[in-house]
Amino acid sequence: MEALYNSGKTRAIGVSNFSVKKLQDLLNIANVPPAVNQVELHPSLQQPKLHAFCESKGVHLSGYSPLGKGYSESNILKNPVLLTTAEKLGKTPAQIALRWGLQMGHSVLPKSTNDARLKENFDLFDWSIPADLLAKFSDIEKERIVTGTDFVSKTSPGYKTTEELWDGE
Repeated sequence: MEALYNSGKTRAIGVSNFSVKKLQDLLNIANVPPAVNQVELHPSLQQPKLHAFCESKGVHLSGYSPLGKGYSESNILKNPVLLTTAEKLGKTPAQIALRWGLQMGHSVLPKSTNDARLKENFDLFDWSIPADLLAKFSDIEKERIVTGTDFVSKTSPGYKTTEELWDGE
């Protein structure tokens, strides 16, 4: 990837699903640091340690599945903190989840083919979640949608456990 960057064929290098440990290991040997780390990131998986590390190293954090959808069914958009905040601000829980990501400094990558939802997803930029409501997001219980069980094997090369895969994060 660095050769492509150095040749001018790409403007940036990005990584996906790198923990603090994996990102630090990469930064220790990279000549060109990654511009972005795309990870599962939403109000139920806030990843504050990774957020702080990326911010300190100038690596942008981008959230896939910012609405909690993905490999399994999730109740993220039914979380009482999101529901209460949405009601108080006259927004949908999805808008609250997306706006939370933006206010945290992340990019958010929602997926939809529904015209109404696409319009709703764009209505994020002329309002914000007030600090008192934003503070309540720290009370949300951690929930990982992508558990990683499909990426581990006790008998194959690579990661043996999800703990090893996610480096305890």
